[in-house]
Amino acid sequence: MNWVYAIPIVGIHLLACAVFWPALFSRTGLIVALVGVHVFGQSINVCYHRQLTHRSFKTPRWLERVFVLGALCCLQDTPGKWVATHRVHHRHSDDQPDPHSPLAGFIWAHVGWLMVHNRVTESMATYQRYAKDVLSDRFYMTMEKCPLIVFYVYAAHAVLFFAAGLFVGRWTDGTWDAGVWFGLSLLFWGVFVRTVLVWHITWSVNSLTHLFGYRNYKTNENSRNSWLVALLTVGEGWHNNHHHDQASASNQHRWWELDVSYYEIKMLQWVGLAWDVVPPRHRREAASKGVLVDDVSG
Repeated sequence: MNWVYAIPIVGIHLLACAVFWPALFSRTGLIVALVGVHVFGQSINVCYHRQLTHRSFKTPRWLERVFVLGALCCLQDTPGKWVATHRVHHRHSDDQPDPHSPLAGFIWAHVGWLMVHNRVTESMATYQRYAKDVLSDRFYMTMEKCPLIVFYVYAAHAVLFFAAGLFVGRWTDGTWDAGVWFGLSLLFWGVFVRTVLVWHITWSVNSLTHLFGYRNYKTNENSRNSWLVALLTVGEGWHNNHHHDQASASNQHRWWELDVSYYEIKMLQWVGLAWDVVPPRHRREAASKGVLVDDVSG
């Protein structure tokens, strides 16, 4: 067992279950959780996945750092390890070395692979081989040398959520008792419930989109497009499209395969906070031939 992963995963699931206690419920807490799923989840989808792993676009370094801190608040590994693990998945997708192949079962692909030590995905040699570009950044290499920084950042942001609720509750209701309960509501809903939701939404790409759905392309693995996962992940569920064209910042290959994450990347580009946004393969090929292509996917 990999207790460094197993204990937090089980522990935060148990903490999230506390929201069934009526005293912890608040409409604000629920809203903060739902908004947080998107805001923090996009740090994984847009930054860890499309920017750092596949180099589909670039942003100012400060914005990249903000995204990374948001990803750490999801308790989903340091950038170097996340990138290396995902690149191993692409290189050996649905083969034995794939760290989360659903060929070993749905539970394994969804969460089981995190619970067991894997010498391949927990090796600095693997990080250097598959994420050398990421670890060339001193900021990210420091995180690999001090992996507990993930827990420090997570704990710090949990304290901030509670403190915000504490003072807002005290200010609006006039008592510290009300502040404590509102702070706990934001903590349990805005941090623990949101973390669990982001986990399962992210993990569903590893499990569901290699088991269920349709295929636009005959790739050499079992990747599939799932409208349900695409809806939950705002675009990551068009997984067969992604495996067909990993470099593209867009997973939308048909007009109705909406990729909200790509639209958000384009919004960053429009305001000057993203550049070198990689278009879909057919547009890249057309551009190399001097042909202009009008396409809904970017």
